[in-house]
Amino acid sequence: MTFKHLSPTELKNKIQQNDKLFLLDVREPHEYKYARIANSVLIPLNQIPQRLGELNSDQEIVVICHHGMRSQQAANYLATAGFKNIANLTGGIDAWSCLCDNSVARY
Repeated sequence: MTFKHLSPTELKNKIQQNDKLFLLDVREPHEYKYARIANSVLIPLNQIPQRLGELNSDQEIVVICHHGMRSQQAANYLATAGFKNIANLTGGIDAWSCLCDNSVARY
């Protein structure tokens, strides 16, 4: 019932190695529209309980938000719901923009 913490550079390496990841963005639609990591899927935090069926519990899921707090809540929830391979992006999309891809807007 735990999850991992993944740094932006660790995530970038996994993406470059074509690891089979599901990038779950739990921010609000207006935030996602403004800035996102390519191939991420938006399911706002408050919709996670109703939309669990859209997630594959066998796949590695990396949860993303603005600074890492909402994604940590989502990762906790998913781990409690029985998902085994969950990671929280440390520092969120803001850290991703600073450390990995400065084409992603900061806000």
